[in-house]
Amino acid sequence: MASASSAPVAVIDVGSNSIKVLVARRGDGGGLEHVSAHTLDARIGAGISREHPRLSEPGMEAALTAIRELAAESAALGAASPVIVATSAVRDAANGAEFRERVRAATGVTLRILSGDEEAALIGRGLLCDPGLRELRDFILCDLGGGSLECVAFTGRAIRSKVSLPLGCVRLTERFVPDPAAPVAPAALAAVAAHTRASLAASGFDFTSARAGAMVGTGGTISTTRAILARREGHDFDSSSPVITLARIRELMTETAGLPIEGRRALPGLPAARADVFPAALATVVALLEHAGAGAVRHSLCNLRHGLAAETLGLG
Repeated sequence: MASASSAPVAVIDVGSNSIKVLVARRGDGGGLEHVSAHTLDARIGAGISREHPRLSEPGMEAALTAIRELAAESAALGAASPVIVATSAVRDAANGAEFRERVRAATGVTLRILSGDEEAALIGRGLLCDPGLRELRDFILCDLGGGSLECVAFTGRAIRSKVSLPLGCVRLTERFVPDPAAPVAPAALAAVAAHTRASLAASGFDFTSARAGAMVGTGGTISTTRAILARREGHDFDSSSPVITLARIRELMTETAGLPIEGRRALPGLPAARADVFPAALATVVALLEHAGAGAVRHSLCNLRHGLAAETLGLG
């Protein structure tokens, strides 16, 4: 008979580029056990690069539809009231509080708008749930989303420092890519890279652990890169190598930037809804790895949602 502690919990993450749910429970060994995950495309973060961003009515409606759908899915799996959080797009928007009220009216759940510091800490907590990373002690985690980039430094598997920077792929595409449907000019990629390097340098974040070869990456850009490379190598995603070299990322950046959006959408493994922001996202990752002195990044599927699930379940 299942114990009360094994009841699943659901976490819905309202990101700038997509909305995702994780359903998880406490496993027999006391760790986090994955039940189900699903992602829906709903770019609530459109316009995030403006000086005074506001969530658009179509963006909010699409997000609310996605939240209701994912909440119904999780309820069918036995997760009662979901934890619903929002990140960069909502916290930066002038009407973020209005959206929070609309989520409450639609679901009965109060939306938790995470600060950048909270987001970084919870991503770090989620990463520690990854059994494939148990041997890592000192390392750097970087999570690139649509609105922001979070970097977390671990020493002895404890968070030493963290930072959240406005370097998300939706934000930088809007700022530096004049026409995301056209091939992206080298000058635009260079502008994204220069802005990323300057922001990282100004943050003062210490990438020493990454220079020792311990750089871990989460978020849609790294997941998509791994999916594309896995298809090309004839592997399914789960059996593909989680280690992606800087050289491979550079090659993919050059390739995708040279294609119009229809060509990017035709690439196996690249979701159509991500095709417009993918070249700028890769330019950001390349600049990040170069700045960190890391020749590769190790992908993990454990992220913010896992950290929130662990927090909700009271896991260490």
